Amino acid sequence: MRSRLLLAAATLAAFGASLGSGFHFDDYAIFDHPSPGKLLTLRETRPLTDLTFWLNYALGGRNPVGYHAVNLALHMGAVLLAYACLRRLLPERTALAAAAIFALHPIQAEAVDYVWARSIVLATLLCLASLRDWLEGRRWRAVGWFAAALLAKEEVAAFPLLLWWLSRTKGEPRRFPQIAVMLALSLAAGLRTIYATAVTPGAPAGLQAGISPASYLLAQGPVILRYLRLMVVPYGFTIDPDIRVPALWLGLAAWAAVAALAVLAWRHARWAIAGLILLIPSSTIFPAADLAADRRLYFPLLWFAAAAAIWLVRMRLDRAAAVALAILSIFRTGVWMSDRSLWGEAVARAPHKIRPKIQLARALPPADGLKLLAQARTEAPQDPAVAAETGRILLAEGEADAALAEFGRALALAPRDARYLNDRGVALAAMGQRDAARADFERALAIDPALDEARENLGKLGARTTVAP
Repeated sequence: MRSRLLLAAATLAAFGASLGSGFHFDDYAIFDHPSPGKLLTLRETRPLTDLTFWLNYALGGRNPVGYHAVNLALHMGAVLLAYACLRRLLPERTALAAAAIFALHPIQAEAVDYVWARSIVLATLLCLASLRDWLEGRRWRAVGWFAAALLAKEEVAAFPLLLWWLSRTKGEPRRFPQIAVMLALSLAAGLRTIYATAVTPGAPAGLQAGISPASYLLAQGPVILRYLRLMVVPYGFTIDPDIRVPALWLGLAAWAAVAALAVLAWRHARWAIAGLILLIPSSTIFPAADLAADRRLYFPLLWFAAAAAIWLVRMRLDRAAAVALAILSIFRTGVWMSDRSLWGEAVARAPHKIRPKIQLARALPPADGLKLLAQARTEAPQDPAVAAETGRILLAEGEADAALAEFGRALALAPRDARYLNDRGVALAAMGQRDAARADFERALAIDPALDEARENLGKLGARTTVAP
């Protein structure tokens, strides 16, 4: 009990300040799902996570405190379950050290402090419940927990391979029908994700990610090396790392280094193999627009932590490491307290990337935001997002004419983007051109029927649409 209380208290100390934070980036997409009925479609790959968002909204509206409280509680639950599982696999002190690393490492800040990242925390919690039952011999109940985990986030699809690996390392050569069922569930979740990303306009993964599976795979060698470096040297975090597809030789060299590290881990730190197994869904061939994201390491970190804990306990450095990680996470959570600090850091660490500048512009005074966007335009004149964001700031400042020109520029660069059509409709409505505005909102909904903002704007004009949501 004392160890559990220490873990809970340390976790609260490291990430408790997140309760005072607000929403960031994709967090606002939470409000695109105002009713549970929308969760029962094939487009929704994470209905269980979305259900928790709906419950947050039903109980607390748009107050961010409740959303962050749930994220923190889920992380704390995952930590305690991780410790319960590790005690069955490792000596007591080593298990506690590994759970502490998992709880306190600053690379976990993105998953804990970023409301939208709740999916991986919830999925990990459910996988750990599955692991606990598996280790206690309740195999079919473990299947149920894993099925729920896939409804929270499909990224844990490699978990059955981890169970198979654990069974082999424990000298259990016989086959388990439960693992076959889990693999079938993983396959179904994968197929559903492929379908959802193919039919959802603007989906940031799959066929619409803007990158081929081969190029994505080439980039993941350097990405995995970056993850490993951040675990060992916890400095250089950012919400938007500047990762690009490398030259063929460089990508192959990075994968060769990953393979060499895997061989080394097999000989001296076998628990790290489990971490690499869990990275398969996000770091192989299924493409995503974001080549890297620190939150993808949330569940794999537990197993890298187990490997590290063995060495730290042996050298009697486990307590010092836990204290140091907690301090770093306190500072890391401080960065997540505002958009200005979060995106200011991203701009500083990726000065040539456009998206951080767009996001930071939203957090700055209008004049400073427009100045930053003008700089972004000189660096990426063909990026429609820069024009669209410029238009939104101008519109908020009451300059509808200038905003309309910017939205027109965005549409000239991306004529099938429903968001920019909706933006132009708002500008037209502000100028009193209701018929033109209505036409833009209807065109936006024809392209993306799930764009609730366009539907709401159409309703404000007193018009109805025949496009089903």
